[in-house]
Amino acid sequence: MTDSTTPPRATPTKPPLNKDTRLCISLAARPSNFGTRFHNYLYEQFGLDFVYKAFTSTDLAGAIAGVRALGIRGCSVSMPFKEDVIALVDELDASATAIQSVNTIVNDDGYLRAYNTDYIAARDLLTSNNLDPATPFLLRGSGGMAKAVAAALRDSGFAAGTIVARNETRGRALADELGYTWLAEPGEATAPLLVNVTPIGMAGGAQASESAFTATAITAADTVFDVVALPAETPLILAARAAGKTVITGAEVIALQAAEQFERYTGVRPTAEQVRVASAFARA
Repeated sequence: MTDSTTPPRATPTKPPLNKDTRLCISLAARPSNFGTRFHNYLYEQFGLDFVYKAFTSTDLAGAIAGVRALGIRGCSVSMPFKEDVIALVDELDASATAIQSVNTIVNDDGYLRAYNTDYIAARDLLTSNNLDPATPFLLRGSGGMAKAVAAALRDSGFAAGTIVARNETRGRALADELGYTWLAEPGEATAPLLVNVTPIGMAGGAQASESAFTATAITAADTVFDVVALPAETPLILAARAAGKTVITGAEVIALQAAEQFERYTGVRPTAEQVRVASAFARA
């Protein structure tokens, strides 16, 4: 509670749009409002002379050439461009090299350096939740985000893992690349750590009301990690909370990866509380 004699803290005044305003963008086949609302909210809070705008394009090479030529400070990259963009940048950070996938580009005077903040967010959440690397896990999914999370697990020392994916070609390839086993379906398999990196449980999807793992698997687990960000409380997360399990949510992932982008674009690191509030605003 704030003392009545203490004036409320003023929000820094953001400069009006001008010729020196720095632009950050996103490129996606299907742009969402999350990044636009998250970044612009924090620009306002910090009084930064930046603006963020989402775009889509069928000409990736032209779009990235525009980032370089126009001095666009930062570019978030979503599907289906995360791998194709590698050939168009100057340098890959270790986070992008680890999975050969990019979701963030930072432009320093025409030099484009690429990162994968999904990987960074997943790795940091494993650490901040004090998960023991000796813990066996089941990870369901084989797409780009699954690769980011699986690589974060591997690089965090998790050696006993199983990739669960219907697509045998991609599932086996991901498992073989990272040194894990593969299953087509979870069946009766259980593990102390369950990780969902599929659209199961995603709002608006065909499986929005479903859980990626069975009640038996949830009961046997200690920790449940669902990368689906919308809704924050997926059927899997709700079931895990009800069973008293430790949970890591997709809302945490999307907020943390966006905060990593924000810091790289602006040089300013928002606090955990600022990230939480910006994420809530972006999701509203």
